Amino acid sequence: MVLGGNGFVGRHVCAAFDGAGDRVVRVSRRAAPGSGVPGRAVPLDLTGIDVARLATVLGTADTVVNAAGAVWRASERDMWRTNAELVRNVLAALATLPSPPRLVHLGTVHEYGPAPAGGAIPEEHPPVPSTPYGASKLRGTELVRAAGLDAVVLRVANVYGPGSPAASLLGGVAARLAAAAGPVRLRMGRLDAERDYVDVRDVAAAVVAAAGRAEAPGLTVNVGRGAPVPVRALVHRLAELSGAAVDVVEDGPAVDRAGARDVLYLDTARARRVLGWRPWLGVDASLRDMLAAAGVRDLASRDT
Repeated sequence: MVLGGNGFVGRHVCAAFDGAGDRVVRVSRRAAPGSGVPGRAVPLDLTGIDVARLATVLGTADTVVNAAGAVWRASERDMWRTNAELVRNVLAALATLPSPPRLVHLGTVHEYGPAPAGGAIPEEHPPVPSTPYGASKLRGTELVRAAGLDAVVLRVANVYGPGSPAASLLGGVAARLAAAAGPVRLRMGRLDAERDYVDVRDVAAAVVAAAGRAEAPGLTVNVGRGAPVPVRALVHRLAELSGAAVDVVEDGPAVDRAGARDVLYLDTARARRVLGWRPWLGVDASLRDMLAAAGVRDLASRDT
């Protein structure tokens, strides 16, 4: 059962379980049947539903995946409601069941906060989120870890790939390129950061792995490519692969970091060791598929 099954990540998680031969139930506030997403659709407001009724629904599953969340263009109130209060409601319902299903909860790299000096971030790094999104997601993770249930938290890096929402940075660029009928001028903020980006289909594979591994419960596991990629390079590569004439303009002064790079990426050794998982999809494959899903045709065939 995938909570948030109609969302960007949730749709791919449903497809991954379906591809593994599992029966899938996708739950969301607007679970539209016939949307092309595998599984039976169940419309539920997971924050407003009575705990006893929610327990009846969740108790029919062997595994519950919480892929629900509020991030892009969401208000701070909506973030706390979806990323923390919803989690509290789900945990309360699971706690009433005599034999609760395994819970796979999707957290985020933004729970860690600003990048530490030097090296990849391991799961033991103290989280100090600097944004409402990161703080609300961290609260959800803390609730899961304190519940004492059969649960594993996947702390996921920045996600991209086919179906990336237009509200996200790379998804927005892909949407602009798809809508363009001629030369494109992209006016953006500074793109100085280097971040860990992982394809949404690799994330879905990690979720399936976490659902089936006996040693996973109780752990927080980083899920990412385990290497930083310059955000500026991703934007320019999207433009190049689209084949369009693109002018990228970065507004605002460069941030003075006394020569230091703004780098944040995850240590994924635990994911390899505990889940037997590693990312397979390369950057160009993710960007090409993102452009194709956004409607860009005749993609350039240049190789990296």
